[in-house]
Amino acid sequence: MPDAIVLSNLGKQFRRYPTTRPQTLQETVARGVSMLRAADKFWALRNLSFTVASGQTLGLIGPNGAGKSTLLRLIGGVGRPDEGSVEVHGRAGGLLELGAGFHPDLTGRENVFINGVISGLTRREVARRFDDIVAFSELEDEIDSPLRTYSTGMRMRLGFSVAAHTDSKILLIDEVLAVGDHSFRKKCFARIDRFKAEGRTILLASHNIDQIKNLCDDAVWLQKGRLVAQGRPDSLVDAYVEAMEKISEDRLRSQTQNQPA
Repeated sequence: MPDAIVLSNLGKQFRRYPTTRPQTLQETVARGVSMLRAADKFWALRNLSFTVASGQTLGLIGPNGAGKSTLLRLIGGVGRPDEGSVEVHGRAGGLLELGAGFHPDLTGRENVFINGVISGLTRREVARRFDDIVAFSELEDEIDSPLRTYSTGMRMRLGFSVAAHTDSKILLIDEVLAVGDHSFRKKCFARIDRFKAEGRTILLASHNIDQIKNLCDDAVWLQKGRLVAQGRPDSLVDAYVEAMEKISEDRLRSQTQNQPA
């Protein structure tokens, strides 16, 4: 069986704009078009190469800005790499970010149908699964209300429920399990265990090290868009936590030394 995901020297570059960039047409006219130019470029990912075996659950760890979300988006087909390649064998879907693809002025019901179709289901398939999707999300009383009236946790419930009822062979989950109450997170973890038993490939980006240790077969540590290490979750997470603690201690020591006497 071929690997589910193959990354080869993957790189993604973004433009960084100044904070003084005009935000409206009037500001652009008043201050000049030159203010719209990017200040510089930076690599969100660079020289990234590794594989994810079919049926594997891979955890992505790293501080904010490490490139975890960018990597999941590229694997999910959102954007293209500027260097290298990403090969995905099987339909990839899931929760790349909270509320992605949701429209706040549409009802929960309408958003379920739109997101289901975006995820590769037909409208008839979404209709057949609709009651199960709503029941899993526990939003029966709110499903016909506009999404803008939903709390953050309610949007997470709906998004995860839609993702959980698609036929994606590769499930991408980006931090959303940090939101919501304990009982619903427990239900999400149970569904992830079911996906693992079915042989689906799962990529989970999380700052919750216990989730990575308990759910994942393997882990990848990213730092400033580059691969630091790949290995068993227990040992890799411990090394990552130790490194982050040292960085925090060094930063605190530097701040203390720079304070006036």
